Amino acid sequence: MSKKKISLTKLKTVAEKGGEKKPKQITISKFFSAPKSPVVAQQESGDASVVVVVDDESLKKQDIACTKGGKKRLKENGQVTHESKRKCVRSSDNQPSTSNDLPISSKEEFSTQDKHTRLSASTQTKLDRFQSDEVVDSTEIRDITSYVPRQSIVNINIDDDLNQVGKNAVIPVSDDEDEPSTSAPGFGLKKFAATQSKHSGKTSVNKRTKTKYTPLEQQYIELKEKYPDTLLFVECGYKYRFFGEDAENAAHVLKIYCHQDHNFMTASIPVHRLFVHVRRLVAAGYKVGVVKQMETAALKACGDNKSGPFTRQLTAMYTKSTLFVNFSEELQGEINVEESCSSEYLMCVYDVPCDRDVKHQTIGILAVQPSTGDVIYDSFEDSDLRSQLETRILHIQPVELLSSKTLSDATQKLLSDIATMRSTDDDRLRQEFCDDEVFEFRSAFTRVSDFYKKHGKDPSVLQLVINLPYAVISCLAAVLNYLENFGLQKALQDTSNFSQFSEKSKYLCLPGNTVRNLELFSNQNDGKEKNSVYWLMNQTVTKYGSRKLKAWLACPLKDNKEILQRQEAVNTILDNLNCSVLTKLRSVLGKSPDLERGLCSIYHEKCSVQELYVVCRSLSAALCEVEAMKKWLTENSCSLLLSLFNEIPDLLSDVKQFKEALNEAAVKANDKTNIFTNEDDFPDIRKRKNQIETVRREIVDHRREVRIALRQPSLDYVTVMGVEYLIEVKNAHMNLVPKDWFKINSTKAVGRFHSPFIQDKVKELSQLQEQLVLDSQAAWLSFLQQFNDGFRRYKKAVDHLACFDCLFSLASVAKGQGFCRPQLVADDMCIEIKQGRHPVIQHLIGEGGQYVANDTDLQGSAERVMIITGPNMGGKSSYIKQVAIICILAQIGSYVPADSARLGTLDAVFTRMGAADEIFSGRSTFMVELQETSDILSQATSRSLVILDELGRGTSTHDGVAIAYATLDYFISKIQSLTLFVTHYPILAEYEKLYPTNVGNFHMGFIVNETDTSASDDRKQTITFLYQLVQGMAARSYGLNVARLAGIHHDIIQGAELLSSQLEERIQKRRFQLEAFQNLMSTTRDQELIEYTKTFIKSYDASD
Repeated sequence: MSKKKISLTKLKTVAEKGGEKKPKQITISKFFSAPKSPVVAQQESGDASVVVVVDDESLKKQDIACTKGGKKRLKENGQVTHESKRKCVRSSDNQPSTSNDLPISSKEEFSTQDKHTRLSASTQTKLDRFQSDEVVDSTEIRDITSYVPRQSIVNINIDDDLNQVGKNAVIPVSDDEDEPSTSAPGFGLKKFAATQSKHSGKTSVNKRTKTKYTPLEQQYIELKEKYPDTLLFVECGYKYRFFGEDAENAAHVLKIYCHQDHNFMTASIPVHRLFVHVRRLVAAGYKVGVVKQMETAALKACGDNKSGPFTRQLTAMYTKSTLFVNFSEELQGEINVEESCSSEYLMCVYDVPCDRDVKHQTIGILAVQPSTGDVIYDSFEDSDLRSQLETRILHIQPVELLSSKTLSDATQKLLSDIATMRSTDDDRLRQEFCDDEVFEFRSAFTRVSDFYKKHGKDPSVLQLVINLPYAVISCLAAVLNYLENFGLQKALQDTSNFSQFSEKSKYLCLPGNTVRNLELFSNQNDGKEKNSVYWLMNQTVTKYGSRKLKAWLACPLKDNKEILQRQEAVNTILDNLNCSVLTKLRSVLGKSPDLERGLCSIYHEKCSVQELYVVCRSLSAALCEVEAMKKWLTENSCSLLLSLFNEIPDLLSDVKQFKEALNEAAVKANDKTNIFTNEDDFPDIRKRKNQIETVRREIVDHRREVRIALRQPSLDYVTVMGVEYLIEVKNAHMNLVPKDWFKINSTKAVGRFHSPFIQDKVKELSQLQEQLVLDSQAAWLSFLQQFNDGFRRYKKAVDHLACFDCLFSLASVAKGQGFCRPQLVADDMCIEIKQGRHPVIQHLIGEGGQYVANDTDLQGSAERVMIITGPNMGGKSSYIKQVAIICILAQIGSYVPADSARLGTLDAVFTRMGAADEIFSGRSTFMVELQETSDILSQATSRSLVILDELGRGTSTHDGVAIAYATLDYFISKIQSLTLFVTHYPILAEYEKLYPTNVGNFHMGFIVNETDTSASDDRKQTITFLYQLVQGMAARSYGLNVARLAGIHHDIIQGAELLSSQLEERIQKRRFQLEAFQNLMSTTRDQELIEYTKTFIKSYDASD
């Protein structure tokens, strides 16, 4: 017979034409001792089909050898040549292969019979290296899906997706068996892309290495072309794999091994750890995509794609704002509590195009939290400083920003600064850019109107949406397009969750500077939540409660009636903290998962079986506790608590029915095929289970025939390694086994078979079970849709429970030492605080520390401005912050850290503190300072609290004094707001004389201590801070004391003290001259004129 050599790549090529031609028969010599009939070497893995026929004539003379890599060559007479230096396994002509040659365990043998062909170790090794989607150890026997009778020609499935180690192995082949090379067919992307592969007709080649890409690599390349910014998890059997740059990035973040494999670097993770690693990569700022195999081996074997690679689809994408926390991870403690509590807003920012000479830029924003469905929007004009935009970003605190590629320089600068503001990569904002065409108003309007026409059940919804500001509609279209990539567009359907961000409607205005300077949500040291006001006040036990409290703190109330309702509820709970009904309800809520996110996960149909069951169970438990509170509510008539708890029973009336419809045992096993307690409501499942039961009954009935054939009346089926209905026959009875039975596996003592009838029924059973899974999934989605009909009701009930959690948290904080219930007055504009304290500093000092409390007395009609001076580090900034924080806490309905407080209702709190520049935007420290002050001047009213800390320090002393002097005068005489003005300029103290009714001078108390530094006459001044606010102006700032504390060299400090004393003496003399001259010019009596003249001449001579 004419022979020539053919590479295994051609075997794959031939196999991929399975639908067009019959499997190709390739003759291989040198297997083992020859049987009387051709024997087929068989290996199953699911992608391609090859028929390998052993030529029994050549078996007597030839041997086969292989190595673990490199090129292999076969020659006659047992000689082997190869290019690899690794050990080669081969058999001898004179010693035929036996069972000891087989690379299997002592208990298992490959499917062979006595007097028939058995595979040698070398052959088994080579075939094992063409397994599907993973490299299988050569000692493993894989389950064979399609079983074939002995001594017959069968199709062999080879998955070339992953392993190309032996692609250059050479075997003899007949001359007439050459075929053109083809590649694997395309893959499907039903949700994201077309299903056909552009490589289906031609095999791609790596231009650098000149190596052909495998079908899996071609799938990866096509996906990467469509999603170049996405890090892809590719499912390959029991693991997910990364390729190329994705593998290197994943290895760096996940701390896993990365290595070169064929054309790409690669790394992998186990399937069951998918979402653990997805969350870690998302937290690092990556957009992550999950590519899954969309068919099982059973369905693939009977489908149209049985000769091609597994169909794989991009089924999910995740980013920081679109990743939902999985309940199973939450319940098992695999997630960080702070991480799961954080707000995950996706915020879109759009600059409306305008001329360069326009001073104010129109900006639109829209922020959506997909995990809860909340949507915040606004359209506004902003200055070059972008203070309005900063305010909204700091309030909403998004984790991801979406914007056009052509943002203005000022907006891009702000977004970049905020994105990199936080100290760690996990905390930083992720930025995503869209094409400008997405924001174009006409196309955006059409896109939005079409969406709400299709999904909006109420015509008024469409009317509400199209009446939004133009810039908001553009943002809405961009967000809609973006969320569709993740299957989360339903988050925008419910317009009842839409709310407009407004600083002057029903909430206290807290600009971005105020939020940052008062450290409401993060400290200024490392940007973390710890040591912030929210961190101290947050005593909630639920995640949805903590988010509600953060919203309350970000938007304090202005309506006195609503504030008093909260105060009343907090006071009622405070009086009943140990009441059993309250503590039991709080305990039940504390054990519940994040119900708000759970409901949205169900709404988006992205939940697991366990998630739905836990949500239903938790809501049912909360409902029982609320119903038990009826008696307590009647005894404690609190209007807010009554309105919250009286609605919950109606809102959750049918939750218990949904819980009882689920089979708890199936929930724990995550078995959707048995999830429903009453399957009569799902006829498709019942029908499919009946069909499965019929097949199983037929197999059981067939057992009688098997017993007769094998003459074993007590024989029964066995299950081994997941293979059911195996007929186990001892080696002594092998002669009774019919020739048409299929041998599945064996040990040294027994062989296990399937009869032709069982083989057919097992295949049928496998297909029915796959169909049952599909039917169960369809029934599951139908069940979710029924549950989602009550989505709004359930969400409102959870919101009521969150309010209760917040009120209980405020009551828990109020129980602490030194908190009081503030008295709020609507008509009188005042801030009267007795022994007020900064809550965070007081907490950090602890009970053992000595915190110095201070009073505050500001009256809109009397003394409304406090000019505060004093030494550096004397406590001025802490004092003014505590006043603002007490006012904010009072307006969220909380108790405040003071002995007593009488407060007018503010409409805004403005702060100008600290020093910062924006060099890249061409703005110096002084420019930023003045722009922030300008914003305050344009927005403040007589009902605002204004805090200015050291205004004018960013320029020369003369200019700084002038700016501070004029600004303070404007607040006193024009705006007339309550003002705390911290300064080191002594001249500003004169305002107490100019406006004695409205202005008061104060300073932080201190004691000056003078000690001898050496034998010389030099004396060192040390300052003891008293942190007590006292009336009057401080004579000096004692900045050199701070220099001494900072470790400045003694000689420098000594020189500075000398210069300081000389300058101070000169200034005092000039002031004395000015005072003498004024007296001289104002006197009318001769004797006084003479005295003042002498004094003036004396002061003039002294100055010389």
